[in-house]
Amino acid sequence: QVQLVESGGGLAQAGDSLRLSCTMSGRTFTMYAMGWFRQAPGKEREFVAHISWNGQSTDYADSVKGRFTISRDNGKGSVYLQMNNLKPEDTAAYYCAAKYITPAQAATAYDYWGRGTQVTVSS
Repeated sequence: QVQLVESGGGLAQAGDSLRLSCTMSGRTFTMYAMGWFRQAPGKEREFVAHISWNGQSTDYADSVKGRFTISRDNGKGSVYLQMNNLKPEDTAAYYCAAKYITPAQAATAYDYWGRGTQVTVSS
């Protein structure tokens, strides 16, 4: 049984930093590219960042480029999202997802999903 469990969300003020974590179990972690997505109330789920299985390749949405950093620790089966200089528009539920082998920006391409962690940023 595959499980992705996110943690690290919470309340923040504009300009603050948060670090999200996601741990995967039930599959060989190194076989999967990992992505972070977010969904605000009334909006569609959107791509935030993804990372290749070996961490050598990353990609970011324009809205978070320069502020967010995705990384992974294959020994721990975990992927992280360091979020700096948070803005109120970053408020959303954040989800990690796993995609076999190659990363992608399309949420529909991902095989497994976590249940999400809420990030709320006040101005």
